[in-house]
Formats: sequence, C-alpha cells, structure tokens
Amino acid sequence: FTPKNNIYFTLAAKVLDIPAINNIAGLGSVFMSKGMVRIICRHLYRFSQRYAAKIFFQNEDDRELFLTEMLPDYLYTERLPGSGVDLMRFKVTPAPDDDVVRFILISRMLYSKGVEHYVDAARKLKKRHGQRCEFRLLGFLDVNNPAAIKTERMAAWIEEGNILYLGTSDNVEQEIALGDCIVLPSFYREGVPKSLLEAGAMGKPLITTRNIGCQDTVNEGVNGFLCEPQDTGCLTRAMDRIINLTHSQRLDMGNESRKKMVREFDEKIVISRYLTAIEQVLS
Repeated sequence: FTPKNNIYFTLAAKVLDIPAINNIAGLGSVFMSKGMVRIICRHLYRFSQRYAAKIFFQNEDDRELFLTEMLPDYLYTERLPGSGVDLMRFKVTPAPDDDVVRFILISRMLYSKGVEHYVDAARKLKKRHGQRCEFRLLGFLDVNNPAAIKTERMAAWIEEGNILYLGTSDNVEQEIALGDCIVLPSFYREGVPKSLLEAGAMGKPLITTRNIGCQDTVNEGVNGFLCEPQDTGCLTRAMDRIINLTHSQRLDMGNESRKKMVREFDEKIVISRYLTAIEQVLS
C-alpha cells in the first residue's frame, strides 16, 4: 500500500499473470503539489492501475481524485476504513488523574504532519497554563524526506522547555496510555492516520485537522475537535478546550472515541473485505 509497490508490483503481476489487489493508503505529499513529480506519478498510476483486479482506497477524497484524474472508467474500487485497528491490542486505558493534561503527537517528524504548529501551540499554552499541561512528540526524526524536521531544530525546541521528544517506540500503546489527548495537525494527504485509530481505540480524545483522511476519525465535539489545516490559532483553541475540561469529561470524550473505533475501524472489517475481494478475484 505504498506508491512504488502499487505501481511496480502491479506491472510485475501483470507480466506473470497474477491478480493484484491494491490499497491506496493516501496519496501523500506528491499530490499536494502541482509540479512535474505529480504529473509523472499520475501517469504511472494511470498506466499501472488499469491492470489491478481491485483497488481499495482509505478515504473518499482519494478515490474521487483517482477516478477523476487517472482512471475515470475503472470499475473495481472500494473504500476501506483505513488500515483498521487491533481492538485487542489497543484497549481503553485512562490517563492518570494527576492535574497534568498530557498531549502527544505521534508521527514521523515532518513539517507536513503539523509538528511545527503543534510546537507553536505548546509554546502559547505553556505560557498560559504552565505546569498544568505537557506536550510530547513521538516518532522518527530527520527522516529521508524533504519535509523532515532536522535534529538541530528539534534540539532548539527542546531547549525552549515547552516540549518533550520521546524518540521512537515499538510499544506505542505505553506512550498513548499516559496521554490525555492525541493531536495530529496534519496537512499531509493522509489515508486514515494509524496513530489516531490506535489512540481512539485506547479511549483518548482526538484533535486533528479538517484534512483528507484525518477528519474521518472525529465527530466534532463528541470524541474530539477538528481544526483548520496550518492554523495554529485554531489548533491552540482546540487544545485549550481539552485543558479546560475536567478529567471525567476527557474520559467521557475518550470513551466516544473507543465506540467510534469499534463501530467503524475494527481491523476485522478490513480483513473481511480483503478476503471477500480475494474470493471474488479467484472466482
């Protein structure tokens, strides 16, 4: 479900006469621009995906763009609820009730994931609320990506004293468990962000943007808040609302997240749809 796999392995499968079922898990940063790379990628998708037996999409915006710009006559598309979430692994875990509201952003450390907006919001909220709130970052730093945040930039942010950078973790649920709210102010062209699904499954309120893929995880005011992409003021206000809730109110909002994940994003739904697609292709 990455672009190179979807494009090149579909062509390889065609040569070998093997049916290919693809998953377009977000069109990524390429389709945020209008340059030559987007044109080349669009042509590669158009050429290769006509040979796919079926194509899954993780949100309706990507599906519509694909059918409009690349394969308007392609019939075998279907929308999945993201990659789904393992509801047995990611169980409801209330945050500590210790008068500190902990926010956490989990992603690759990219500017397009809204990390800088999160840091700017943390700076403002720390000035307003002091030790009453804490702001954490978890994810790969200085990755091979033009939008990557460099180590020295992160060091400068840490030096300011407003954020904690946790590095990376193979047990992300342990970090989510300590959080009162998970934040992802992404303006990247997402599928459906896994970090939001996992945090929602653990009973956490969510703050994210009215962005493709992200907005599917939140019912405004029920299990979290939506803000405008690249709008630090809007993000700050949403996070301030979480701080001003009682611990009990945050838990209630988090329980609504869990219900939404069970209802819409259980990975068993995704697995079942895959198995059905395979049966259809083989028959």
